[in-house]
Amino acid sequence: MRIVQVTEFGGPEVLVLSEVPEPVAGPGQVVVDVSFVPALFLDTQTRSGSARDWFPTTPPYIPGAGVAGEVASVGEGVDPDWVGRLVVASAAEGGGYLERAVVAVDDLIAVPEGLGIAEAAALLHDGRTAVSLIEQADLRVEEWVLVLGAGAGLGILLIQLAHGAGARVIGAARGKEKLDLARELGADAVVDYSESGWLEQMLAVTGGAGPSTVFDGVGGEIGEAAFGITALGGRFSAHGAPSGGFAQIDAKEAERRDITVRGIEHVQFAPADAKALTERAMSKAVAKLIRPIIGQTFPFERAADAHRAIEARDVIGKSCW
Repeated sequence: MRIVQVTEFGGPEVLVLSEVPEPVAGPGQVVVDVSFVPALFLDTQTRSGSARDWFPTTPPYIPGAGVAGEVASVGEGVDPDWVGRLVVASAAEGGGYLERAVVAVDDLIAVPEGLGIAEAAALLHDGRTAVSLIEQADLRVEEWVLVLGAGAGLGILLIQLAHGAGARVIGAARGKEKLDLARELGADAVVDYSESGWLEQMLAVTGGAGPSTVFDGVGGEIGEAAFGITALGGRFSAHGAPSGGFAQIDAKEAERRDITVRGIEHVQFAPADAKALTERAMSKAVAKLIRPIIGQTFPFERAADAHRAIEARDVIGKSCW
């Protein structure tokens, strides 16, 4: 079967297509014919070597952690009824960029009826993160919520969930197309943080108080600027780093302004919790409470192109291949 390996740290060109022997399911395992792999911005950061401080990895390795597809075979001790079922899993053995994946049966999540396999793949990581962030925030009706990175896969889900909880949502992103989508999905106001004056726009929208909850999926200077206008007594989730690093929040300033700050560690889940959160996200999609957006799909051999598109911020929503 074919796999994609990172041969060394570097640009997308270090993603190399290779062939390895067909996998065989061991006891308690299944083999999944992979239909979709959800590509993450983190995959590009790990590949480049810029995420070594957070996720130590040494090339050569197979990137990715999630797969979606159909169970092709089962190992000893596994119910044969799994064969033919559509599943997602975030703990494939050896990585996710491969045509067939070995997965422990306990890590399988069955795709519910009424949800496509591509949409299930898009929800594998972003769905559980969005559901958890909204539950942790305990949003109040009519409060102002800012979503940074509103055009990304996670931001798109956060807008819908926050809107559904009765909050007033500001979607912040780059470019008209992403902002138009944010409005379509429930944002009450949108701002383009690539333009000057975006902070003043948000203050004007919120009557000068600033947003009381901020979901920072961008990080860096943009996240830090948003923290500067977060309302007194508010909540700030610094979980995103596609700008090159997480927002650096002054703990003393947060304490002075009574702002509760949460970081990436608050969206790192034990396997059982990750599975339960993913199942809740998929149930919400079946119930039409959220709709994942898949901006682009790529054939297996074009994994490098998928990484280029993600790094160029050319994709709206989720990239899969």
